[in-house]
Amino acid sequence: MATKEMEVVKGLDIERYMGRWYEIASFPSRFQPKSGVDTRATYSLNSDGTVKVLNETWTDGKRGFIEGTAYKTDPKSDEAKLKVKFYVPPFLPIIPITGDYWVLYIDPDYQYAVIGQPSRNYLWILSRKSHIEEETYNQLVEKAKAEGYDVKKLHRTSHSDTPPESEAALNDTKGIWWFKSLFGK
Repeated sequence: MATKEMEVVKGLDIERYMGRWYEIASFPSRFQPKSGVDTRATYSLNSDGTVKVLNETWTDGKRGFIEGTAYKTDPKSDEAKLKVKFYVPPFLPIIPITGDYWVLYIDPDYQYAVIGQPSRNYLWILSRKSHIEEETYNQLVEKAKAEGYDVKKLHRTSHSDTPPESEAALNDTKGIWWFKSLFGK
């Protein structure tokens, strides 16, 4: 489809990027439940400069999650090209799965981001809030389109008015999320 090289954010302030991001839209993936809601990612800086990644989603009131690590592809580059590594299955981490995580756009206030990767098979629109204005959403979609993405494949992520906050009080399904994803659920 697209042959143009993607433009990636340069000079990403990794400390400002840390914290919680809500998935506003994404390309459907076999690694995420089709019926997941309130999907979000929380990033925190590790002492070695890598980033702890916690991806969460809720299906039928149950929390599914997977943890991983992100790191710069080329530590000498100022481009926001990262690799994310997860171990599967999550309940018995044996096999490392690594993927690209390229920050294609970040607004000056670090409130909205467009994340992709070189094959253009994965795309995420993220926000610090679980709901965003339609005009803002459309602008972010246009940024993805300008990078060669087929934005017709985007799926909006449902969020409740009061997203779950306390991880400790939740019914976890670590491992089940991954297992169900093998069967496309």
